[in-house]
Amino acid sequence: MLIGDVCKRDVVCAAGDTTVATAAKLMRAHHVGDVVVVDRQDAERMPIGIVTDRDIVIEVLALDVDPTSVKLSDLVSWGQLATVQETDTDADTLRRMHDKGVRRMPVVNGAGVLVGIISIDDFLPRFVSELAELADLVERSTQRERQTRELSTQKAAK
Repeated sequence: MLIGDVCKRDVVCAAGDTTVATAAKLMRAHHVGDVVVVDRQDAERMPIGIVTDRDIVIEVLALDVDPTSVKLSDLVSWGQLATVQETDTDADTLRRMHDKGVRRMPVVNGAGVLVGIISIDDFLPRFVSELAELADLVERSTQRERQTRELSTQKAAK
């Protein structure tokens, strides 16, 4: 499946000069754990970073830094943002997330414009149902084998 088909298209974004305090309020208002930092706020948004709730806690609050004095651009690692193309498969995306050690990635189109976001949480419901189907298949094949053996045993006994 292509990531562009399953990613969340409603991405919470903010410019680099947005304060951490404002970003935290955006996260709360939208019930998300991240804000994608973009170069501009119009339709052609290019992601330049991502700030998570964990970044805010570890890099700002835990150090007793005033969240109204820190900008999102202060927290992003310039040039290190990992993105995924909307035409990539879920396997490609998971591999890239694993290689980069990240739980979420902005999804971009061929021109590098932000079109969505994908998180490890987005994969879990699909994989859980697929694993349940696999477990059911194992059970069903075992039942089928038992039935086939019973029939063979019955035929041999006649």
